[in-house]
Amino acid sequence: MSIGEKTRRALQDLGLTEYETRAYVALLQRGSMTASKISEMAPVPYSKIYEVLGSLERKGWIEIESGRPSKYYPRSPLDALEATRLRRDRFLRDSETQILGELTPIFEKRESRERPDIWIVRGEFNIMSKIRETVEKSTKEILVAVPEFTREMLDLVSPTFLHLRSRGVKVQLMTSENVEQETLNEACRFAEVKVRGQMFGGGIVSDVQEVMILLEEEEGGTALAIWSDHAGLARFAKNYFEYLWRDASDYKNA
Repeated sequence: MSIGEKTRRALQDLGLTEYETRAYVALLQRGSMTASKISEMAPVPYSKIYEVLGSLERKGWIEIESGRPSKYYPRSPLDALEATRLRRDRFLRDSETQILGELTPIFEKRESRERPDIWIVRGEFNIMSKIRETVEKSTKEILVAVPEFTREMLDLVSPTFLHLRSRGVKVQLMTSENVEQETLNEACRFAEVKVRGQMFGGGIVSDVQEVMILLEEEEGGTALAIWSDHAGLARFAKNYFEYLWRDASDYKNA
């Protein structure tokens, strides 16, 4: 039985080579086997099979029973993925320590004289990362205006906003009255919520120090936003938010 191309690519994205993928799938399908049998069934060249199986063991995808000859067993996909996640987390922590320790002082030394007041941020992932970075630094208040506050957005921001609220940070959320009631009810756990009939564009203001303005997608579907720590722009964004907030309707958790 062969596996789908998407699953094959996913395994490769996790660090398995083509030969490692073949060997692991063969073990899943047929159970424990010797190296020579795996080489035959996978198929993997016999000259490569011990290197392949050793790599799979180190990565946490298979186990070895010593003997004459040794036998190889597949770990469950769930256990193998957990081992991969733990290995990647450890690698990421070690890399972060090394990178931040050496490069952050260089960045901070130059940032004060070279960092611009305004950045253009493209792509949904980059925008969400910048939003998270912005709000996590908040100590007083966060003002959020989004025309469509979706369930996906709620799931993404809830942990951060709940943590901020526990620290005493005030969160105000303004969105469209067309948003699902269940989503609005959940948002009331971490924010004071108001709704409006019409909203054009959106953004986030943090402590009247940083602002993220969400724009319409560029041609081709790329999400676009403007981030700034310009004090004047942040004050203007706060004033405009408060102007819209005054006319919005209070939402009470149903």
